[in-house]
Amino acid sequence: MKRLLLLRHAKSDWDDSSLRDFDRPLAPRGERDAPRIGKALRKRGTLPDLLISSPAARARATIEAVTQAAKLANEIEFDEAVYGASSAELMKLIGRLPDSSGCTLLVGHNPGFEDLLGRLTGSHERMPTAALACIEFDIDHWDDVENRKGRLVWLLTPKHLDAHGD
Repeated sequence: MKRLLLLRHAKSDWDDSSLRDFDRPLAPRGERDAPRIGKALRKRGTLPDLLISSPAARARATIEAVTQAAKLANEIEFDEAVYGASSAELMKLIGRLPDSSGCTLLVGHNPGFEDLLGRLTGSHERMPTAALACIEFDIDHWDDVENRKGRLVWLLTPKHLDAHGD
């Protein structure tokens, strides 16, 4: 069994038009939401043993806040291939994950992450900012991940946390 956690970066700030897309920081809402998602992850008990994130400023700030709130001590790998990746490119990255990882957390961007969620599970769920999805695969090797073979176990969003008091 393998578990994949997909985390879309928290809400980013668009106020400074002089910044490159890659350098946009989190907005105040994103700074609030990221640690809340981390605490909710900790409560769910599905903790990753491998963390891979886009190196974009907003993704970096999101994973750092999430890991701190979830009390994860794992080192974060920042992979340029995640930034702007399509679902096909993300599938290739997943296929290269080390089999020693039973649960990997990927942090990145839409539209790639929302497309990947649909591709892996057949679901039509949206992934707003700071959404965290848990997908299970009945496999032993990451290179056996295939379209529509994953099961969406849960999907957390900041609105879900608001509605359920998490």
